[in-house]
Amino acid sequence: MTKTQPVSQQDEEDWLDDLSACVREGKSIRRELPDGGRLHIDRPLPFLCVHIAKDGAEPTARDIAQANASYLVAPQVDTAIAVINAIASILEERFGAFMLFDIGELSQDRFLTADAPFLPPFDVSIWSSADAIAAADAFSTAVRDSEARFRTPRVEKTDAAPSSGDKQLARELGCSALAVRFAPVYRQPGSDEIYPELRDQLVAMLVDAGLQAFSSFIEMHQIFRLTTHRALGRKAFVDAVSKVDRSIDDIASTFDFLLAVTPINAEAAFEAFRSGAAKEHPIFLYRPLALQVEAVKRKLFSISFDHLEDPVLYQLYREKQQELDLQLSLLSSRQGSKFVEFSRALYGPVEPALLREAKTILGTLVDSEPGGDKDKDTGAEDRIADCFLVEHRARAMIAAYHRQLEDFEVSIELRDDLPSGLLVSGHRLLIARSTLMDVHRIEPLLSHEIGVHLLTYFNGSAQGLRLFRSGLAGYEGMQEGIAVFAEYLAGGMTPERLKLIAGRVVGCASMLDGATFAETYATMVDDYDFSEPAAFNLVLRLYRGGGLAKDAIYLRGLLALLDHLEKGGALEPFWMGKISASHFSVMQELADRGLLRRPAVQPMFLDTAEGRQRLERARSGMRPLDMIQRQEF
Repeated sequence: MTKTQPVSQQDEEDWLDDLSACVREGKSIRRELPDGGRLHIDRPLPFLCVHIAKDGAEPTARDIAQANASYLVAPQVDTAIAVINAIASILEERFGAFMLFDIGELSQDRFLTADAPFLPPFDVSIWSSADAIAAADAFSTAVRDSEARFRTPRVEKTDAAPSSGDKQLARELGCSALAVRFAPVYRQPGSDEIYPELRDQLVAMLVDAGLQAFSSFIEMHQIFRLTTHRALGRKAFVDAVSKVDRSIDDIASTFDFLLAVTPINAEAAFEAFRSGAAKEHPIFLYRPLALQVEAVKRKLFSISFDHLEDPVLYQLYREKQQELDLQLSLLSSRQGSKFVEFSRALYGPVEPALLREAKTILGTLVDSEPGGDKDKDTGAEDRIADCFLVEHRARAMIAAYHRQLEDFEVSIELRDDLPSGLLVSGHRLLIARSTLMDVHRIEPLLSHEIGVHLLTYFNGSAQGLRLFRSGLAGYEGMQEGIAVFAEYLAGGMTPERLKLIAGRVVGCASMLDGATFAETYATMVDDYDFSEPAAFNLVLRLYRGGGLAKDAIYLRGLLALLDHLEKGGALEPFWMGKISASHFSVMQELADRGLLRRPAVQPMFLDTAEGRQRLERARSGMRPLDMIQRQEF
């Protein structure tokens, strides 16, 4: 964690000597300057990003500078020159080369008018010293290749270095330098208002282009080897990140979303439904909400992201804020007509390709009985496990993980208010007392719940930010896909289990298309040969709360994972915490920057030769039906 030091009372020579000493010793620096501004160096690097603007007149350029691992923001050019002179020669001696990156804004956006019938390009002006031309070219290419959603940058190289006040900073210092000025495209014409989305995209684009310029400079001078230019990003969280992280986690911890939308009277509701000839919608009872949704939303949107200084983390927390907002909207409309539409917005629709895959699976496995009930073919009573045996085996697996990671502390609860099965909530494993399953299914199911859901919770906790344990926005799809895949790696992907997962997709599509509970139930029983208890439990999950589209994510996530593996993708980043497929590149970047640790504990189902062999089979190309493991039972 990087902390800001208070303004020093030393005279100028002393505080500059202090900065020089810190740089020479390789220490991190976060120092408020005597006349305003800040120097931040989270580790010694052969570059410094500089922004000079009095009274914060160029806020976007300032934010671009502050997004870097090594930056200087100063109100006056003379202050900047004094600081750079104090540290540049030390860094150049250490690395053999040093580059200054001067970022600022042009005075106006000359191409845009309020009534323009099209979106014109905007200026990006670049100047470089003779020994930084390759870096300037890399920056220009990155900007030109960026995916501009609104206005396209027009890059122009200039012969004269830009001025800050009455001085040309780069020429004054005489070091390798790149100077960039961009039009204030984020400002609304004739107004002090801005376009927030455009501003965020502009910051992200120019920060990334700057990193590519630094990477080119480092490669040209053979300073050190880089796996990616993003490894030059920040390796330390500022205090503001921790504050936002705690605030977001406090909101997420205010409610347990799945428990809040799961009925507490599943068995009684089934009996009443069956006695009514399976024609009426069951009456479900829910736990009372222990929060006022509007008050929690006010708290959620009072969280300020203004000082994170990192566009990547800014985006991750904004996405999580939006997801929590949707979950809270779902809770406020529980058992109401809007619930299903909020659910569709949160989890997405059932895509045609996903539905086709599910129907193919069901058509192949139509005669298989979904797991959870007594094996109807063998009738072997000694193969059926109750909640107490499941609990016993769970404690043994948790103890094995605890031996690898002392913080792997799980609370197990036997509950009467859950449908048959298991549920993870934070660090808790909840087991319904009504649970009955084939004993061969215990290990795979615990690999799902403990080996994935709880393991990523504790690995995420070890990352230093709570966001990685509560989950990045949209993490559930890939998380459930990996958890289902874990059942296969543990040797327990039965025809019955795969049929259930496919049935959830078909049932979800039916629910989202407006079918009643009874109609979807009849489809599962009549068309796909589900038993009455299994069909009821499946449809209950789909219609809980008013229509929850979550259960389509299991097969969707599994298909995404199989595609990822076939393309040569790695599994390890997914053990670091609760992440989505869309965040894979983000996690890789944060890992390259040193902001993420390797997983504190690895899943045990990959410790076996069988598990590793199954993983390699999946890498060669596999569909869900290929995962069935009849021969192992």
